[in-house]
Amino acid sequence: MKAARRSLGDTSAPDYVDRLRFPADPWRLVETEFRSDDLGTSETLFAVGNGYLGLRGNIEEGHDAHAHGTFINGFHETWRIRHAEEAYGFARTGQTIVNVPDPKVIRLYVDDEPLLLSVADLPEYSRTLDMKTGVLTRDLLWRTPAGNRVRVRSRRMVSFAQRHLAIMTFEVTLLDKEAPVAVSSQLLNRESGADEYRTTEGTKAGFDPRKSDALNERVLEPKLHLAHDEHMLVGYKCRNSGMAIAVAMEHTVDFDGDVERDRLVEPDFAKEVFRFRAAPGRTFTLTKVVSYHTSRMVPARELGDRCHRTLERVRSEGVDKQFADQGAWLTDFWQRSDVEVDGDDRVQQAIRWNLFQLAQAAARGDGQGVAAKGVTGSGYSGHYFWDTEIYVVPFFVYTSPGIARNALRYRYRMLPKATDRAGELAQHGALFPWRTINGEEASAYYAAGTAQYHIDADISFAIDKYVTATGDDEFLAREGIDILVQTARMWADLGFWRSTKSEGSSFRIHGVTGPDEYTTVVNDNLYTNVMARFNLRCAAASVRKLARMWPEQHAKMVARLGLDDAEVAEWDAAAEAMAILWDEDLGIHPQDALFHERELWDLENTPPEKRPLLLHFHPLVIYRFQVLKQADVVLALFLQGDEFTAEEKKADFDYYDPITTGDSTLSGVVQSIMASEVGYHELALRYFWDGLFVDIADLHSNTADGVHVASAGGVWSALAHGFGGMRDYGGQLSFDPRLPASWPEMRFRVTQRGTRLLVTVKQESVGFTVEEGQGLTVEVRGERVSVLRGEEVVVPLADQGPRISGAPDAAAFHGTMRADGSVVTASLPAVVESEHDGDE
Repeated sequence: MKAARRSLGDTSAPDYVDRLRFPADPWRLVETEFRSDDLGTSETLFAVGNGYLGLRGNIEEGHDAHAHGTFINGFHETWRIRHAEEAYGFARTGQTIVNVPDPKVIRLYVDDEPLLLSVADLPEYSRTLDMKTGVLTRDLLWRTPAGNRVRVRSRRMVSFAQRHLAIMTFEVTLLDKEAPVAVSSQLLNRESGADEYRTTEGTKAGFDPRKSDALNERVLEPKLHLAHDEHMLVGYKCRNSGMAIAVAMEHTVDFDGDVERDRLVEPDFAKEVFRFRAAPGRTFTLTKVVSYHTSRMVPARELGDRCHRTLERVRSEGVDKQFADQGAWLTDFWQRSDVEVDGDDRVQQAIRWNLFQLAQAAARGDGQGVAAKGVTGSGYSGHYFWDTEIYVVPFFVYTSPGIARNALRYRYRMLPKATDRAGELAQHGALFPWRTINGEEASAYYAAGTAQYHIDADISFAIDKYVTATGDDEFLAREGIDILVQTARMWADLGFWRSTKSEGSSFRIHGVTGPDEYTTVVNDNLYTNVMARFNLRCAAASVRKLARMWPEQHAKMVARLGLDDAEVAEWDAAAEAMAILWDEDLGIHPQDALFHERELWDLENTPPEKRPLLLHFHPLVIYRFQVLKQADVVLALFLQGDEFTAEEKKADFDYYDPITTGDSTLSGVVQSIMASEVGYHELALRYFWDGLFVDIADLHSNTADGVHVASAGGVWSALAHGFGGMRDYGGQLSFDPRLPASWPEMRFRVTQRGTRLLVTVKQESVGFTVEEGQGLTVEVRGERVSVLRGEEVVVPLADQGPRISGAPDAAAFHGTMRADGSVVTASLPAVVESEHDGDE
């Protein structure tokens, strides 16, 4: 599905995708041909979920599969991390998302012949993920070995309206002649994700840190299995984490004829088999309703009672109402969230697919985090990273703030363990884990994990964005303030004061890793220092705001945290004196104190088969070079753009963009935003395509492990912040559009303090319309514009900002001289074949 990279001058959307198989449709992802050579990718692309429960797009028949998957956000097993060489403070508790019992299997037999898609004669086939209705449908025509044509239609939905509910329907119609038919609907516990007939895990052998940790012993211990009235129920407890789960399913049949029904419930297997004789033209319809409930504290039997109540409610209200509620929920979602780009259905389809994935990853998380793969796969073991706060939460802040609030509340619930972790690392305040599910650090490689202290500032940044955009001071007063105070304490304690004759007194932060994981454990990482400065300032300002507006809550916080005015003043002082490094010789901000002492990695001459670097070179090799896994300084330029001049942004982008590999899917969307701002309009579009199609075209060869949720959030940011030119500093929305030359128009929505604004960007203007709320005052290129309900305001634009063709010159800094007189050169490490080569 991948295409070769085209010239920058070609600004049309790349056709990465086989459009005969996946036709362009602005609201649907359609597959017109079943193929078994890319099952992992298609299982991810056609997954359905609601942020709590996720069903991979496995086919109903349950045979052909890359990895069967049913996941619940936060439902995990724990295990002891065994380090080859132990040291104090290393992460001790591994956490891995559990593949919970699979309800998707519905097997069909006609004349005792099974429907197996990989060998079946299928004159017609289509599978459709409809992003308006939130329903996955499949419609196929099967010609049996006896020549009987059978129409099979199915639907699959995970409800946004009912958090614990999934519904599947399965229709069978014989077209030619009467025959005996059997339909077997099953619920299987297969923790490994493997097919019960054979191992079908389709991953290649070899090392890949992006994949899930394997659990080599039984995880789910059976606690109950029973048939009760119309329900079948199974329940389990995780062996180590103690989390409990119950799953119940119920079937109803619509058929004009006699149907024999047999049920079987065992600890790891439940099924109901329906047998009947079908005459041509008479449709058999099976409706399967499934409920999942999980808990850290409640036993499986009580969770089973909750499942029963969910199913009884659906029985009372009817299945049709559940599908209608799903459509209504998504209508509201798209009214708040849709981004429209005229002229290319391929682009529109991919944009909406990415935004839909954000809803599927987080909408009904309801107090859980947002996993790196959402609930579509087991990649990264189901862990939460900084991805949530920097790439995902901003989308929800401006479109569905209630979802953003829930995600941030989960960080608040983690705060006690974060304070424990800070103490373990000899720090005051709180240090949030780099990767986690239950709040404990799960990153076994501390250099590129625990050392990324910037996660504290990332969480604080998201809290400030949410509170400022929504005006939810109650959240700040009751919960957010504790995070801001404890993270500010950590920075004040981690950093230290240093005085020199040339620079005077400054506040320094040593021994940390920034977002770029190809450069670790460094001093004065620019991104970390810039974001820590923001964290300190934000915490001080928020404490004073609380004292002014919520004195009672302020008093409670002071008593709870033992805060005094001198500590707040210290934060102000540290922020003002924060070391923000500058290289006079190169005219740029160094990524860290020693970054420019390294030689440049010659990316232009790196063999394609040696990418991504992390799969082909030892970390120590990579760490010796100036080479970036993802945007680091450039991300700081975006998030804290009001702290840098236009000239600094351009110079920094020119230096760092050519040495950024894009080996992380987090990078392209940020590079697109800053390329737009500084003027590289063709490059901005190319980076946007890389983010937009990363999963649909499997550009990183690991979509099979689940959706790249952060990249999906970055797609929205690239549209709104990059091409739309939107910025939000201190609660003031401003716009400086950078619409691609090939796009006639783009429309997106943004909600600020209860007012939803439709923003229409054209080549010659930007327009604003209040869709909900009273109105808003924004800035357009420095001019204030008031927009009131019931009117459209159109502001003419002289241009779309600077237009620079091509990309920064990779060799522009080769041969330049450092302050010590040495010359900057580009080179490659020795390229040696290894046993891991090709294992991507």
